[in-house]
Order: sequence, then structure tokens, then C-alpha cells
Amino acid sequence: MTATATAPADAPETVQTALVRNWKVPISFAVFGALYAILLLAAPREGDTTFILSGQSDANQIPPIVVPVMATAWICFALLVVCTAAAVLFVRARGRSPLWLVSIYIIVFVVGFLTWAAAGEEFPVVGLLAGSLGGALPLIYGALCGVIGERVGVVNIAIEGQLLAGAFSAAVVSSLTGSPFVGLIAAAIGGVLVAFVLAAFAIKYLVDQVIVGVVLNVLVTGLTSFLYSQVLQPNAATMNTPPRFDRLPIPFLSDIPVIGPVFFRQTILVYLMYVTVFAVWFAMFRTRWGLRLRAVGEHPQAADTVGIRVNPTRFWNVLLAGAIAGAGGAVYTIGNGIPFGKEMTAGAGFIALAAVIFGQWDPIKATLAALLFGFASSLQNQLNIIGSPVPSEFMLMLPYLVTIFVVAGVVGRSRAPAASGKPYVKA
Repeated sequence: MTATATAPADAPETVQTALVRNWKVPISFAVFGALYAILLLAAPREGDTTFILSGQSDANQIPPIVVPVMATAWICFALLVVCTAAAVLFVRARGRSPLWLVSIYIIVFVVGFLTWAAAGEEFPVVGLLAGSLGGALPLIYGALCGVIGERVGVVNIAIEGQLLAGAFSAAVVSSLTGSPFVGLIAAAIGGVLVAFVLAAFAIKYLVDQVIVGVVLNVLVTGLTSFLYSQVLQPNAATMNTPPRFDRLPIPFLSDIPVIGPVFFRQTILVYLMYVTVFAVWFAMFRTRWGLRLRAVGEHPQAADTVGIRVNPTRFWNVLLAGAIAGAGGAVYTIGNGIPFGKEMTAGAGFIALAAVIFGQWDPIKATLAALLFGFASSLQNQLNIIGSPVPSEFMLMLPYLVTIFVVAGVVGRSRAPAASGKPYVKA
């Protein structure tokens, strides 16, 4: 005889929800940790690495940090193993790894790799960080453009074209007027013009947004290359010698060790970026404008029923995003004081788009993602300067490898705005 236990009729129902586990982060940690260990075993290096934390002109000097190469590198590897184990535990318990753990892993990995790569050399930490901010600057502007566009329901593949149009406009107008401020305004207008074409075809004529963005990138690249060859090169002295924004140190803040020279001895473009990031974040999540923008990107039908004009809202916000991206393009010319060159943005618009995805369509997170990509570019330059044993071909690939690693291995599950990329036709 078999006894069968039955639950009482009045017993409370228990609802079990299946926990969806995302193993991308632990797997990525394990793979990169293994590659790091193979590097240390295959190419051990002797000596010490010196990290320079202050420049000669800094008011407050910090003594350099000298560390033994292999001992420090293996300690970092042990910490990577701990981070990997922690990621496994978090996934088993909560389904995903927290962002702070990913940040710690990246920092430890970078410290260990730099210690190994700069063995016997002096490595300028302030130069690396300042170069990271400079390299990330146009990416941040582009990422903000992408966040606004997708939040309002328009996929902006044309960020590359907007950056390039901004760089071209800034170079020409600032060369003719002698004023970088006028060039900055022209750069924003150049970005708006590209955004206007995107908005007209994607919103008014319902053309596929991805196709329009790709076509605009090709169009702007071809047009600026043609004008560069036919107009700028023959008249380089008058039309392609852009002035540069001067650096404006902020009193007291610029004297803070390490942080001061990096963040507070910059040009107006960097300070404008600080203001823009905060303004976009605040307006998007704390104002009526932001509420309408997000409503249009999430559920345009519902927004329409409460009186929000969906397509005009999308149109004007895409133009605003274009102005921000165009200003970011000015970094390449008047931001650095160099002439315009063919395809000088070098795919930055697509990396900015990756920063939008990595940042989960949030202005602050997208900015941090852009800073990570800028750090990868600056790291490449610094290691080339000190004569790192890493092949130069690999160093050129580094920013793009970081992009692939972050988007494919770290982002995990993230949800875009529900109506992003979907045209709206009023019933």
C-alpha cells in the first residue's frame, strides 16, 4: 500500500518563479583570467614598474609607486580568480553579477597588465587618465546623442556621420572666422543637418531607420572626403587651419593631485561635456520633457492618447541629439587644433553606439562606458610610447576588442526602449 500526501485545501498557494541566470560575466572573467595567466607564464618579465602619479608642473607632488613586476602581476591574478568565484556565486544566488564587481575586475586586470607591460619603465598615470578623457570626449557626446534618440524611439546609426559633419563644419568655419566658438556653433548645426535628414526619412516617410542611418554615414563620409580633396586641400591655409580652444584651469580644483590635472585643466569642450551629461540626465528623469520623451519611446500609442504629439516629439529630440553629436565632432578639429582629414572620426560613432547599449540607454552609464573605451585608446598610445613588448598590431585592435568584450560578455540582458526603431502611424 502506498500512502499519498495531499496538501490541505486551504493551504496558501506558493508561486515559484524560475530564476534566469546569466553566465556571460563569469565565463568572460574565466576566459580573460586564463589568457592573463598564459601571458604571465609564457612571457615572464623581471624588474620593477614605476607608476608616476604627478607631473613636473603639479603644485602638489605625489611620490611614484614602485612595484615588483611578477609578484604584483600574480597577486592581481589571484584577485581575478576571487572576482570570478564571486561572480559565480552572485549568478547562482541572484541570476546576474553586479556592475561593481565587473568594475573591480577591470581595474585589477588593467593594473596587472600595466605592471607586466611597463616592466623596467616609468608609466605616467596622469597622462593615461588625461588621454582617456580626451579620447572619450567625442564618444560621450555621441553616446548622449544615441541615448536621446533611442529613448524617444529612433535608432540613430548615423552618429558617425553627425560626428564627421561636426568636425568638418567646425574646421571650415573656425578657419574662416578665426573663432573656435563660432566653429563650435557650426559643428552643432552640421550635426543638426544630418539629424534632420534622418528624422525626415525615418519619422515622416517611415523609411527603415537602420538603413537611413547607414546611408547617411556613407553619404557624409563621401561628401566630406570630396570637399576635402577639392576644396580644403587647395585652400588649406584659409579653410583648414582651425584654431584651438585654450585650456582653462579651474582654481583650487586643478591643484588636486591626480584628479585635478585630469578633470579640471581642460578646454571648454570638456566642461561643456560635464554640463551636458548632467543636463541630459536631469532633464530625462526629473522633468516633464523627459517624461514625455520616455513615454514616446516606450509606448507611443498611450502617449498619443494623453495628448502628446508623438512624431513632432521624436523629430525635435532627434535634432537636439544631432546638435550634441555635432558638438562632439568639433573635438577632432578645434578641440585639438588640427586640420580636418578624411574619415578622421575612424568609427567613433559606432563605438558610441556600443556605449549606449553598454550603458543600458542611461546618460550616466553610457558616459562611463565611453570613458572605458577612451581608456582603451589611451592605453594603446601610452604603451606604444614606453615601448611595450605587446605587438603594435594588437594595440591598434585594443579599443575594438574592449568594445566586443563589453557588449558581448559584460552587458548581459538589457532591454531597449520598447518602441525604439518602430515608426509610429497615428490610427
